[in-house]
Amino acid sequence: MARIHNFSAGPAVLPLSVLEATREALLDLDGTGIGLAEMSHRSKPFEAIVADAKARLHRLLRLSDDQDVLFLHGGGNTQFFMVPMNLLRGGSAVYLDTGVWANKAVKEAQRFGTVHVPFSSKATGWDHVPAQGGWGEVDPAAVYFHYTSNNTVAGSEFAYVPEVPASVALVCDASSNILSRDVDGSRFDLIYAGAQKNLGPSGVTVVVIRKALLDRCDPNLPTMLRYGVHAENGSLYNTPCTIGIYMIREMCRWIDDQGGVAALELRNQARADRLYTLIDGSSRFRALVRPGSRSNMNVTFTTGDADLDLKVVKAAEKAGISGIKGHRSVGGLRASMYNALPDDAVDAIVAFLSDVDAAG
Repeated sequence: MARIHNFSAGPAVLPLSVLEATREALLDLDGTGIGLAEMSHRSKPFEAIVADAKARLHRLLRLSDDQDVLFLHGGGNTQFFMVPMNLLRGGSAVYLDTGVWANKAVKEAQRFGTVHVPFSSKATGWDHVPAQGGWGEVDPAAVYFHYTSNNTVAGSEFAYVPEVPASVALVCDASSNILSRDVDGSRFDLIYAGAQKNLGPSGVTVVVIRKALLDRCDPNLPTMLRYGVHAENGSLYNTPCTIGIYMIREMCRWIDDQGGVAALELRNQARADRLYTLIDGSSRFRALVRPGSRSNMNVTFTTGDADLDLKVVKAAEKAGISGIKGHRSVGGLRASMYNALPDDAVDAIVAFLSDVDAAG
């Protein structure tokens, strides 16, 4: 079996061991005689998988006892409106506008209350995130403060957790860098992340919510849009993405096998540094994000010529390197280097881009 180097921004590369375990489970889950995709989500074997996946995420994210892990549908886009729909209730919230998805989250939240955007880097192509406190004073009466920890399209990332008043809930869209760096998850009141980048396949969304927030959610929403319903039912109110939850559990096992999140963070930083060093020293390529704001997960760059960028993409594909075309909204080039990307893929893209640069 030949597997090429997959730099897709999502759905993204998964560890071969996780794929192999899933393949076996699809035929027969742990000797039950029933395949994973055929098994009742209310069976004891699957309930055990859900419980194990939650426990592993709880530990890896360093959550506290007053935080619950939910497995939901709809991806990050659903959370863009589900968060304000549940929490805002006509109040005010603070949003940092640092990328395409952050901007979409702002627009959805405006349907449910007042949204203050004290920082935006949209005018400069979302090429940086603010320094700590770069948004000014946060109104202590705000319901919550929302930021996107890694901006997949722009290629920027927060290297810190924002500090906000204790009265303001801290909300984070961590879809594209969750578990890629060691962060104290207990500092957050709500975290959401589509699984298809660092956690597993598409089709399942992880939501971490502080239990005290559940009492503040709007009780008059449609049943499926209420966090409390999913919490009360252990993420099993309706049929969840069973394969996705199983693969999240296996991804958590894989992370432990790699030495944990802290070890992955060191590896991710070193790999990103290699690629940024090449780009910064290149006569042909330039990075699209300022130093200090650059993502370890999504390295965005360009030749400055759209036609030449496309030629690079096509040449890369011939060299067995897939997925480096930039997002359709911004163009350019992008190498997504999530946790599961093998080191030899990084070696391959560094060698390929070095050859392109040397060719002039």
